[in-house]
Amino acid sequence: MPIKVDLDDIDWKILRELQNDGRMTNVELAERVGISAPPCLRRVRKLEESGIIQGYQAIIKGEAVGQDLVAFCSIGLKHQSDSELKAFAEKTKSWSLVRRAWMVSGESDFLLHCVAPNLNAFQTFVIEELTATPNVDSVRTALTIKPVKDEVLIAI
Repeated sequence: MPIKVDLDDIDWKILRELQNDGRMTNVELAERVGISAPPCLRRVRKLEESGIIQGYQAIIKGEAVGQDLVAFCSIGLKHQSDSELKAFAEKTKSWSLVRRAWMVSGESDFLLHCVAPNLNAFQTFVIEELTATPNVDSVRTALTIKPVKDEVLIAI
């Protein structure tokens, strides 16, 4: 369901600041956006309750914790019925190497963002899990070489 909330300039400033640093205190956030702390907290809660702010996360450097390989998999299904698309989408939730997944249009049906400790673990996943999944017709993989841009997800 689309989010239908009217956002003013202060709300947009709050979103921009929190997206860049979700750990700042409410007092610091209020100072940055130019309002006092109590109305700032009310606005943040409204943004959270409306679903515009979905949550807060720590961004962990994969290489620092032994997750060195990042890859993308384009998946084509044999059949694209609603039930088959939903079944595959649900299956992606059980794969720990799949960090993000999208149903896409075009030549593929799904795009998977995968993170693995090494090439062997990724290959094992592709061969033993992904290609063995019912209704999977094609799997194309792309291993990343190095990141060249890493921005927050939404440009505000």
